[in-house]
Amino acid sequence: MISDQQIFNQTKTAFDLPSGVIYLDGNSLGPLTHASRARLVDEMDQQWSKKLIGGWNDSGWFHLPQVVGDKIGRLIGAKKGTVTTADNTSINLFKVLSAAIGMNPERKVILSDSGNFPTDLYIAQGIIGQLNAAIVDDTLKYQLKVVTPEEVLEAIDESVAVVMVTQVDYCTGRLHDVASIVAKARAHNVKSILDLAHSAGALPVKVEQLNVDFAVGCGYKYFNGGPGAPAFLYVREAIINDIDPLISGWMGHESPFAFATQYTPMQGIGRMNVGTPSVLALASLDAALEVFEGLDMQQVRERSIELSQLLIHEIAARCPDLELASPTDAHLRGSHVSYRFKEGYGVVQALIAQGVIGDFRMPNIIRLGITPLYLDKADIIRAAEIIEDVMKNERWNTDQFKTRQAVT
Repeated sequence: MISDQQIFNQTKTAFDLPSGVIYLDGNSLGPLTHASRARLVDEMDQQWSKKLIGGWNDSGWFHLPQVVGDKIGRLIGAKKGTVTTADNTSINLFKVLSAAIGMNPERKVILSDSGNFPTDLYIAQGIIGQLNAAIVDDTLKYQLKVVTPEEVLEAIDESVAVVMVTQVDYCTGRLHDVASIVAKARAHNVKSILDLAHSAGALPVKVEQLNVDFAVGCGYKYFNGGPGAPAFLYVREAIINDIDPLISGWMGHESPFAFATQYTPMQGIGRMNVGTPSVLALASLDAALEVFEGLDMQQVRERSIELSQLLIHEIAARCPDLELASPTDAHLRGSHVSYRFKEGYGVVQALIAQGVIGDFRMPNIIRLGITPLYLDKADIIRAAEIIEDVMKNERWNTDQFKTRQAVT
């Protein structure tokens, strides 16, 4: 019987990583897989080049959003036909948030928390601005209620239309107790949305078991689909056909090529599609997901915890100036480990110069992603040694490393 160690040794060879680099940023952008490169070459040289527009039928392009959606669905505990891949996370969040509000029209509060990813709050603010602009009388206006992460559960009541949280905090890696949040939301007839951007592909998410109404997430982080890869969108099966999409594009129509002038949404998750799918991006994501075939997400999670705990232990012993910003309890933490340091940006840049790639988040967070598909214990120990060198010798303390770039 093949061991977990052997499995992860095999998955490591699936990635095309630069020699000498320890990549601790897969929680921000997953690396290229050999399968994606081969698939993209084939799509360009054999499909698009040879079949031209015939590729929509002959190469299966038209059905890619659902094919890829079902592959992701398996990894987040969703039934076939409840996940689609399209657009990006922000647009998909707009779709599901507007749908959730429409299902609770008598309520005016969107509940979220201060640890949520900012784009989620921006989308909510934009929707609220549009809704309130249409209210001309003294009717109660919509509001975004933002509480601390610890206050979310208590804040769920009959005034709330929808609760919207990101399962894993993008800065610290803190895990929300989404089971309790969704259960209380359901008890109070509050619609629930989970942003799985930092958990899908890293944790054994079970959206059906949770009974969450909607979920969204990225294709370019732990799913390794490539820069700007299509995002995914989940809708609970029981409510899919009750949704009236606010963005009603032709790819969500019941018969796109009938070219009817009146919009009629198709049955099922396809109604959440809008425009023409991005075929090359979907093909890359489709191929990248092959690395998960035969893997159970619990295996990935256990390996992630093992490597994260090793990193925390090594840094605690080597770098007393770094303050752990993530929960110490591995079961309350996602798949990245974060540290606070005043000159965190410079530290990250100095590490990158020595081949350890992490990233920085305001105001002082050094973020190190743990992806067991291509990281092992030797990588973690070597990374800790380099981090120790950067800290002890203050290699971060140069103008070169302190100068901010556009992407941090």
